[in-house]
Amino acid sequence: MKKRIYYDSTDAGGIVYHTEYIKFCEQARSELFFKHNVFFENDGFVVTEINAKFISSAKLGDIIEIKTKVLEISKVKVNIKQEIYKENKKIFELTATLAYMKNYKLSKIPEHYKEILNEYT
Repeated sequence: MKKRIYYDSTDAGGIVYHTEYIKFCEQARSELFFKHNVFFENDGFVVTEINAKFISSAKLGDIIEIKTKVLEISKVKVNIKQEIYKENKKIFELTATLAYMKNYKLSKIPEHYKEILNEYT
C-alpha cells in the first residue's frame, strides 16, 4: 500500500510522529481484507504482541510504501511482518501477532480469511 504523508501525521518539525508508523501498518492490514470486500463487524483481528524497529524517518509530503508478509497462520493467530519504505529504502519494520476474535471471544480463523492471508505468505 502506498501512502502520502500529510501534516496530521507529523510533529512540529514535519517529521512523522512515531506512533503513526504503527497506524500506517494497521491501515495496510485492513486493506488486505477491504480489497476482498471483507468489512469486519462482529469479528476481526486484534494485536496481541508487537515489536517495532524505527530505522529512519519520513517527512511531510513523502510517499511511503507499506509491505505486508504473513509469516505463520495457526488456528486462531497470525504472525506478520510489515516494512515501510521511502524511496526503496526501509525506514520501519514491525512484527506482530494477531488473534482472531468473534463476538469478543478468541475463535478459529475462518477458511475464507486464511485464503486471503495466504496470498501474502
